[in-house]
Amino acid sequence: MKILIIFNHEPYDGSDVAWNGLRLAKVLFEKGNDVRIFLMNDAVDMARDCNKKPENYDNDLVAMLKEMYQNGIKLKVCGTCQARCGLFKNEPYFAPEIKATMKDLAAWVEEADKVITF
Repeated sequence: MKILIIFNHEPYDGSDVAWNGLRLAKVLFEKGNDVRIFLMNDAVDMARDCNKKPENYDNDLVAMLKEMYQNGIKLKVCGTCQARCGLFKNEPYFAPEIKATMKDLAAWVEEADKVITF
C-alpha cells in the first residue's frame, strides 16, 4: 500500500506530534508499505542538519528522519518553504535531491492509497 504522510508541525514544538508521525511512518514501512513523507510549513526544519535536538527533548527527530530516508522511505521537502518556513529559514536541507514542489506533492497525493497529516 502507498501511504503518504504530510508533516506541518515544527519538530520540537513541545508536543510529540512530529515524533509520533515519524514512529508511525517507520512501523508502516517495516510492515512492507511504500511510505512517502512530505514536509512543509515549519516541519521543513526536520530536514535541516542545523536543527539540533533541544537538551530537554528525548529524541533527535532530524537523525530519525535521515535514517528512515537512508533506509528507503521516500522523502520530499517543500522547496518554497525552504526560504519561508521554520526557525532556520534559508538553511539547506540535508540532501539536495529531496527539495520538491507542490506538483510533486500533488502527484504523491494522486498515487497514494492513504494520506495522513501531522
